[in-house]
Amino acid sequence: MKPNLPLYLVTILGLAFLGTTILAADVGALEHGLGNLYRVSKAKSRSISPENFTGEKGKGGMSVDGPALKAAGELGQGWKVSPYVRIKPNTTFTLAEIKGPGCIQQIWMTPTGNWRNEILRFYWDDEKEPSIEVPVGDFFASGWGKYAQLSSLAVCVNPGSAFNCYWPMPFRKKARITLENIGDREMTLYYQINYILAPVPRDAAYLHAQFRRESPLKSKGIYTIVDGIKGQGHYVGTYMAWEVHSPGWWGEGEIKFFMDGDQEFPTICGTGTEDYFCGSYNFDTKGPDGKNRYTIFNTPYAGLHQVLPPDKIYEVGQRFGLYRWHIMDPIRFEKDLKVTIQALGWQTGGRYLQLEDDIASVAFWYQKEPHQKFPPLPGRDELNFAPQK
Repeated sequence: MKPNLPLYLVTILGLAFLGTTILAADVGALEHGLGNLYRVSKAKSRSISPENFTGEKGKGGMSVDGPALKAAGELGQGWKVSPYVRIKPNTTFTLAEIKGPGCIQQIWMTPTGNWRNEILRFYWDDEKEPSIEVPVGDFFASGWGKYAQLSSLAVCVNPGSAFNCYWPMPFRKKARITLENIGDREMTLYYQINYILAPVPRDAAYLHAQFRRESPLKSKGIYTIVDGIKGQGHYVGTYMAWEVHSPGWWGEGEIKFFMDGDQEFPTICGTGTEDYFCGSYNFDTKGPDGKNRYTIFNTPYAGLHQVLPPDKIYEVGQRFGLYRWHIMDPIRFEKDLKVTIQALGWQTGGRYLQLEDDIASVAFWYQKEPHQKFPPLPGRDELNFAPQK
């Protein structure tokens, strides 16, 4: 039986499984949002953290030899003995391995170190290749390695470096999450993964996320956000870390969604970069001093939440963090999907200028498995950016 949940409640109050139809008998377990919060469910709530690595019932806070044992002192077991883990250089740590069926509902973490040198990977069921492979900062819309407050439905970044993810992640057999430290220094990680064990709807797809970076662009004026998606699913989000290499306004480019056999021309074509990220007219407004500046903004679905440096405009080397979540308007595809965006500015005489900027991105989508193997992640040197002048 399909749930009779008013659409306006889903729209205003929650993710509601990102627009998918819930067919499981226990619909209350896997829906999201305040609209169904009153519904009792047989789902079992569990949580994995350094205080309970397996998420087992009644097994939290039992550590007697964790890294904070000295701080706990005579208080001993049960008094925050193991609140974090340390991950050595060039090693991979398994954050969670969960036997399904179930759904990850929220992830919180505070990684230290260089966020581009810390690679998150998610594996669903028994797959050998990850469905999510993204540097930890970029996964949480923080690709420039500096804190920028962000408030949205899918991702929140809170003081001082608190990363939060609310993308629902259903799995049937198993979920495995790892974090690889490819840096030269040991890192410290506090984290919590909150999930439920419950039946998964027949039509539930798996979350995927893929990182890409080009510096400079391989094709002048064109950046590929994702390509090679095969299967049925829907595209749900874009994060971009964009550094401009030419003076003036840089965001005239159109985003294009090529789906289900599209070749030269896409089915969906935007009108400009700032338009796609739900802004307008260069993202700038006039301040009290009469000068125009970029204006950062956070909304549930889209934002320009980071500008570096924040007090200048149209300068070479400025860096931007932008996000667009297609929560109420997922881009649905049946066979294949490719997403590109133009890097386009202005030249003297009022004509367009194809740019050669430094752009990194994360594409988020749900699809049925199996998925196509991702392109190789860039090496450490290619992942990292030069210090800003």
